[in-house]
Amino acid sequence: MNRFVLVSLCAILSMQLTSVSAQGPDQPNFVIIFADDLGYGDLGCYGNPTIRTPNLDRMAAEGMRFTQFYSASSVCTPSRAALLTGRLPIRNGMCSDKRRVLFPNSGGGIPASEVTLAESLQEEGYATGCFGKWHLGHLPQFLPTNNGFDTYFGIPYSNDMDRLNDAAPKGRGAFLEPKIEYWNVPIIQDLEVVERPADQTTITRRYTEHAVDFIKKNKEQPFFVYLPHSLPHIPLFRGKEFENHSARGLYGDVIEEIDWSVGQVLKTLQDEGLAENTCVFFTSDNGPWLIFNEHGGTAGLLKDGKGCTWEGGMREPGIAWWPGKIPAGQVSLELASTMDLYTTCITLAGGKIPDDRIVDGLDISPVLFGEGKSPRETIYYYRGTELMAVRHREWKAHYYTQGAYGADARKRENHDVPLLYNLHHDPSERFNLNKKHPEVLAKIEKLVKTHREQLKAPASQLEIPL
Repeated sequence: MNRFVLVSLCAILSMQLTSVSAQGPDQPNFVIIFADDLGYGDLGCYGNPTIRTPNLDRMAAEGMRFTQFYSASSVCTPSRAALLTGRLPIRNGMCSDKRRVLFPNSGGGIPASEVTLAESLQEEGYATGCFGKWHLGHLPQFLPTNNGFDTYFGIPYSNDMDRLNDAAPKGRGAFLEPKIEYWNVPIIQDLEVVERPADQTTITRRYTEHAVDFIKKNKEQPFFVYLPHSLPHIPLFRGKEFENHSARGLYGDVIEEIDWSVGQVLKTLQDEGLAENTCVFFTSDNGPWLIFNEHGGTAGLLKDGKGCTWEGGMREPGIAWWPGKIPAGQVSLELASTMDLYTTCITLAGGKIPDDRIVDGLDISPVLFGEGKSPRETIYYYRGTELMAVRHREWKAHYYTQGAYGADARKRENHDVPLLYNLHHDPSERFNLNKKHPEVLAKIEKLVKTHREQLKAPASQLEIPL
């Protein structure tokens, strides 16, 4: 073999090895399962006495259960934008004081300038799939496959939109006894509408099947599965096999089917030999929709629910599972947020966090691996564009308070001296300590001042008409 041929073969081999290295064979896989309107108290491992969630309970027993984990908003669109961009919705225009979420007649959506978690992971060689409710814009340019996902199957916005008033009973009748034909919500596959109206009685099962198939097809490369369930947002639907399954009634049936879905994902990862290289995280976009009574969930000991900045609106279940990496049976009291999943996943994948903008997410891998404390000390509670409250360590100051949905939503109070609660002692926010701890309020006010000085809020995407 002459020297030229030998050098050429070495060059080809080097290129092949570089290519394999670039694909990151040791990169972990990520699965984020995101429920819709699930309350802090809706799972067995969070104290629910009648809803059985053996798979989520197992996740918690074999991994880590957070007790102080937060969504970045108390309603759908901004909370999803925060998860996928690692940024407060006020920074990316995905919030509004006029329209709290995107609707079928909205012309806006997630800005092209935002760098989604899926886009960042694609850059690192990941296969990416989204299966479920999107709610970040229904026009083609805003859909998942134009924002970092290789494939998509799901509904573009909430399952109670596109209501057919001629077919559905007036008022709450359509929600109390829901039927598929009362709504005209589409199912989209990639960019094409493949079903309308969506058969919501089979939707949890089909999201799960698509996620499982995606995992099996992409097991030879790193992958990211985003599984944002469209339930238990009302109207409530469940598969036939889950009818009358739960002692909690229809709502319990829905949660128990979601728990089944989690079990299918975990089983697939184990059957395919992927469990020890896959981080699975389960949480919810916001708290329970309490105005729908037994069709809504519970925030447990937390105050209020979806739509407000009391704890019940934004503190969520948070469960992390990664056999061999996350120590089993851990209950974490550390502060963390959905935005932290963005930064943590990109960092673990070997990617780069965007440095041309403020990213609010922090790397919580030291918490997950039992190697240290959370870098997060502060939570900002926004309602639309208004900063309503701030938590720093165990203390929470309310500058404004306002109820969730219903009559209480119209009652807004401005607190010249902010209300102050010690959430370690008083998670139900009952005992105002502002007179005893003015020094705590002064410290939080400094944080607020710095936060506002660094804030550049773009125009709202939610206010753009179709």
